[in-house]
Amino acid sequence: MSYKQALKQYIEATNTHDFNNVKTHLHDQAVFWFTNKTCATMTEIQQYFENAWDTIKEEVYSAKDVTWIATSDRSATCLYTYHYEGYHNGKFVFGSGRATNVFENCKGEWKLIHEHLSRV
Repeated sequence: MSYKQALKQYIEATNTHDFNNVKTHLHDQAVFWFTNKTCATMTEIQQYFENAWDTIKEEVYSAKDVTWIATSDRSATCLYTYHYEGYHNGKFVFGSGRATNVFENCKGEWKLIHEHLSRV
């Protein structure tokens, strides 16, 4: 699998709303920076994801305008605009922001080691 496929599969896993699916794409030492919180353990990351899925029902997450800014055999970094849509308190909502993802090649598998999301 390539790092590009790793990003695609990570987003697909996110849209299952099942953290067990997401976790298979994450590095054991993953760190997530969100607009309002830093998550540095798998438990914190899981809690953040599950809270987001609880807050925005039927959320669909996507990445647009993906640009790979640094790639090698060991790591790959991309920038993109993220989009989400779903239902908050029964009302359809949507939004977007900026994202940076860093993948590390771990024994032939690309794992997400860092994600930074921020709203614009």
